[in-house]
Amino acid sequence: MLGVGVAIGVIIYVAVSKVAKLKRSGIAEIDKMDGYQFEKFLGHLFRSQGYKAEVTQSSGDFGADLVLTKDGIRIVVQAKRYSKNVGLKAVQEAHSAMAHYSASEAWVVSNADYTDQAYKLARSNHVRLINRDQLIEMLLDMHSTKSKSKRTPAQNANL
Repeated sequence: MLGVGVAIGVIIYVAVSKVAKLKRSGIAEIDKMDGYQFEKFLGHLFRSQGYKAEVTQSSGDFGADLVLTKDGIRIVVQAKRYSKNVGLKAVQEAHSAMAHYSASEAWVVSNADYTDQAYKLARSNHVRLINRDQLIEMLLDMHSTKSKSKRTPAQNANL
């Protein structure tokens, strides 16, 4: 009987931890953004990771919503703020944008997941897919970096 109680306690702890993690990440706010707000937000997110990020024009963007540059590498990003899984069209758009923007990599970033077809096409065309779970981890890293930068060096050393 004690084992069942411990198991239930662990399950509850894991569930509560996941909810707290989601709240800290800010993903709920992202889910409410429109597409252009999401693109601008991703620009800030990638800048926090050391990329130079340029948001392209909102219409006629030739398949890239952002162009990232870091360490001489140019990356086109197709941003998809969706409530359902993203299909292979986003992968096609990102891949085709590489030539137009003279990029060496193509990424698709979404607050959702991707269809099986999108995963297959991305794999064969070397397009990186960043899904909801990966985006949440990136958000948590950004928030962690921000909170560390607000501390004094002595406070950071005690972590």
